[in-house]
Amino acid sequence: MTQPIGATLPAWTARDLPPTEPMVGRFCHLVPTDLEHAANLFAAFTEDRDHSNWTYLPYGPIENIDSFTRWMRARCTAADPLFHTIIDNVSQLPVELASYLRIEPTVGVIEVGHLHFSPFLQRTPAATKAMFLMMKRVFDELGYRRYEWKCDALNTPSRRAAERLGFQFEGIFRQAIIYKGRNRDTAWYSIMDQDLSGLSTAFEKWLAPDNFDSNGGQRCRLESFR
Repeated sequence: MTQPIGATLPAWTARDLPPTEPMVGRFCHLVPTDLEHAANLFAAFTEDRDHSNWTYLPYGPIENIDSFTRWMRARCTAADPLFHTIIDNVSQLPVELASYLRIEPTVGVIEVGHLHFSPFLQRTPAATKAMFLMMKRVFDELGYRRYEWKCDALNTPSRRAAERLGFQFEGIFRQAIIYKGRNRDTAWYSIMDQDLSGLSTAFEKWLAPDNFDSNGGQRCRLESFR
């Protein structure tokens, strides 16, 4: 009896772990998170006056710099999750956190998560460029096969961001997690290696200087270039 099986991958070999070299772009650059970033990150995060950026993270809100520094020391210095600080190229200040996590080099799968975008970078070209830089490292530099994005199914801004960046919705994992004393149904998204070429073209066109007016507003949406 003939049974269907997946495509054979005779040339596949395990990939490297993500390196710690900076990822550099026109609007921002990403470096491994260091405790020296704590004061500036905390100052940026406190601009979120109603603490809404903490709602769907599995920790926080963190109310003072001492607690934040202790949290960073405990959570942001490991190899997985591998946290990165996003530094704005204009101010040269740390303003965001993001990480690679659930890194599986033997099968070429990696997730992006722990995204904490302060008001300074939300809805800016720098935020989009940071996500593109992380994506390009996964596929172009390391040769992974699958890049994942997961979030609380009720987190509408995160779901919209994933779809805007080109992640494809794969479904809801019901009652997947308990965090902060509440249930979380998890929405799963992914990008495959074969998707990158078209997505890269769209990112490069969207990020081009002529796509922004004199006030920095976009002329065309990212999705329009796909």
